[in-house]
Amino acid sequence: EVRLAESGGGSVQVGGSLTLSCTVSGFAVDARDMGWYLQAPGLTCELLTKMERNGRTGYADSVKGRFTFSRDNAKNTVYLQMNSLKLEDTGVYYCAADDLSPRLRGCPRGKLPGADSSYWGQGTQVTVSS
Repeated sequence: EVRLAESGGGSVQVGGSLTLSCTVSGFAVDARDMGWYLQAPGLTCELLTKMERNGRTGYADSVKGRFTFSRDNAKNTVYLQMNSLKLEDTGVYYCAADDLSPRLRGCPRGKLPGADSSYWGQGTQVTVSS
């Protein structure tokens, strides 16, 4: 059974840091393209960063230089290190695999392959306050 389980969310002040984890069961994290998305209140679901199977990463301009995507193959877990957090980083963060669209109307929580081949976690809330 495939499962993506995010953890590490919470409340933090502006300028603070958090590290999110996404532990995967059912496939190897280095066998698929993986991504982190943000569903901010009232906004679309945005791809913040992705890591290809070969380990190459890409970042949205909004997080470049502040967020870092890493992977631990032994733990079958991917991470999102978030530094210098801003108010606009508030929202639900989702881990996803395969078919990583840059933007969706809404993040499909817990989605399994259907119309496309993507997998999604349940999300973890991050709240940044002043």
